[in-house]
Amino acid sequence: MINVERKPRISIGLVVFNGENYIEPAIDSILKQTFTDFELIIVDNASTDKTQQICKKYEMKDKRVRYYRNRINIGAVANYNRAFSYANGEYFKWAAHDDVLAPEFLSKCANVLDNDPTIVLCHTKTARIDEQGKQHEIYRYKIKTDLPKPHERFGEFVTKRYEDDSWIFIFGLMRSEQLRKTKLQGRFIGSDINLLAEISLLGRIFEIPEVLFYRRSHQEALSNKTSAKQMSYNETIVWWVGQERLSLTWSRVCLEYFKSVNRASLKFSERLLCYVPIFKWLTKIGWILIFDELGTFYLTNSRVGVKIFPFIKQIRNNLTLGAIR
Repeated sequence: MINVERKPRISIGLVVFNGENYIEPAIDSILKQTFTDFELIIVDNASTDKTQQICKKYEMKDKRVRYYRNRINIGAVANYNRAFSYANGEYFKWAAHDDVLAPEFLSKCANVLDNDPTIVLCHTKTARIDEQGKQHEIYRYKIKTDLPKPHERFGEFVTKRYEDDSWIFIFGLMRSEQLRKTKLQGRFIGSDINLLAEISLLGRIFEIPEVLFYRRSHQEALSNKTSAKQMSYNETIVWWVGQERLSLTWSRVCLEYFKSVNRASLKFSERLLCYVPIFKWLTKIGWILIFDELGTFYLTNSRVGVKIFPFIKQIRNNLTLGAIR
């Protein structure tokens, strides 16, 4: 008789690079979940600290833990995608090495997905914790993720991009089958928001009105480094994609919006309605961001471009009444 190993219901992909300071509380909070039918996949992005030793210890203690280590740092985006490639569960969740879950997180999120097939991703209220684990404010979002129509949900992510911290929904529990229909995260800054926009085309994104997820804020966190301008733009690119390269962020953001709509199984009328917020974003601010980006990367690399780009930019500023300089 063939012994077929049963797959876990939930796969958790924990991504880490040099996480020795906070990874133990993160792993402990996962292993203490009241819902126990899961696998924890840890993907180490070539850490140089004690991360490997810590993770190996957990792998030896708990058979639900699997540890993988990249030979070189492949960048955050590729590491996130690699974690999902190892997943076997019906549901999937990404986890950061410094965040913490309440014991009921998986149980309550899985219950929502089990009982409503129209919901593709479930998250909970999120609170910020500091380096010592002390709770601070609760995150609030302007984006409405639970609207009934795909074009309405998609439009929220497109037109309100970066207005709040709604990117945190990327750490919710989602249906693996639906996630596989997407392109996952692309090799450009902010591709997590593009992925959430694409997921919103596949179903509703629901938030449980209870704080069960704790986002840690500390000096080494990317969000803190970028807001404090401790990382240059090129350093941020390296963090995301693993190498310093030409990164046309806003051009890719726009292109991937269109590709997401084209990939989704939508009625023709619904597809057309999804294009509307993209064009709204383009006419309001997108074309300015793309213009500046193309000018920076291309015009300034030639002698003629260096001379004419300031003049062209001045014309652009006049056209937009100096809205963005």
